[in-house]
Amino acid sequence: MTPAARVKAAIDILDKVIDAAKGQGAPADRIVADWAKANRYAGSKDRRAVRELVYDAIRHCGPVPESGRAAMLALAKRDTTISALFDGSQYGPAAIQPEEPVAKSGFAPAWLAKRLSASDVKGAEGAALMGRAPLDVRVNTLKADRASIDLPEPGEPLAAPHALRFEAGTQIEQWPAYREGRIEVQDHGSQIACLAAEARAGETVIDLCAGAGGKTLALAAAMENRGRLIASDTDKRRLSQLGPRAERAGASNVEQRLLDPGREMEALADLAGQADCVLIDAPCSGTGTWRRKPEAKWRLTPDRLARFSATQDALLALGAKLVKPGGRLVFITCSLLDEEGAGQFDALLARHPDLQPRALALPLGRPRGQGIRLSPGPDSTDGFFIACAARVQPAA
Repeated sequence: MTPAARVKAAIDILDKVIDAAKGQGAPADRIVADWAKANRYAGSKDRRAVRELVYDAIRHCGPVPESGRAAMLALAKRDTTISALFDGSQYGPAAIQPEEPVAKSGFAPAWLAKRLSASDVKGAEGAALMGRAPLDVRVNTLKADRASIDLPEPGEPLAAPHALRFEAGTQIEQWPAYREGRIEVQDHGSQIACLAAEARAGETVIDLCAGAGGKTLALAAAMENRGRLIASDTDKRRLSQLGPRAERAGASNVEQRLLDPGREMEALADLAGQADCVLIDAPCSGTGTWRRKPEAKWRLTPDRLARFSATQDALLALGAKLVKPGGRLVFITCSLLDEEGAGQFDALLARHPDLQPRALALPLGRPRGQGIRLSPGPDSTDGFFIACAARVQPAA
């Protein structure tokens, strides 16, 4: 492919990404992958270049662009090497015309940038959300340790005790250590969030929104496979991925429970007031993960944000029923919006006077409300809010 043809391909893909974002369709990475499968003539360098153009344009544009061409023109306005490729060649994009619509730059749509600003996410911190994320892994202590693990490339040790960092795009899936379950892909911030649980051997721990089990596996390692670790979720497809992952990781103390939406407590009734720790990694806007999924900023609406908030309320109420006296509830969202973080946690404490905030000693992060915030700017992690509450022991 010529450089101009790569730009034209990126524009075509961006048209589909924009339509998908408006209609809550396929994510950008799947659309890019589908393009690569349908265009086998494109070599590996071509595919990589097209992908980078697509994601650079998404990161550069704030509001949803009018079209893929408008998005690429915004990028071309910043980079003259791209504008020169609008040359009208056979496989390239048409020449730039006067008064053509050009997408607006920024890190988020205006309404969302305003809400983030109210949560002190602006300027350099906002811009950091549009950076590129590195590849972080967690050394699985059920099978290895960070000090002695033998890997094809040396990773950078991070603040979390089992974390290593590699360049984005490192093909660790091809490494024996990955296939054998000695390492797991997990963002550094996510690993730090798991430390907040302080999960210990012999405890009863519930990962209430386990998904595919990334945090579940970290908890199993912390518990040394001793005690009960219940991984629950309402998403059958995602939860089904946990079994093979747990087997590969050697995590043998994991119990899976599929929950019926709106009737979650029915499947967890036997655990009411029994858990030493309930970890709630609640569904949220994902504003802290835009480095990995930058088009998510175009998918979020005020109504969707309100629905996430309502879901978080319900999950926190459910988690409060499961924590035993003296136990702890850990609330996590990969969001930098206070309405999904510090504000949500304050509301929980106001509704449940028997829950008291518990100080966290984490290796990274800054205080935010009664919890801790991690963010891509100062911490070089995905964005997270993390807080812990302990259930008060009844008076003797």
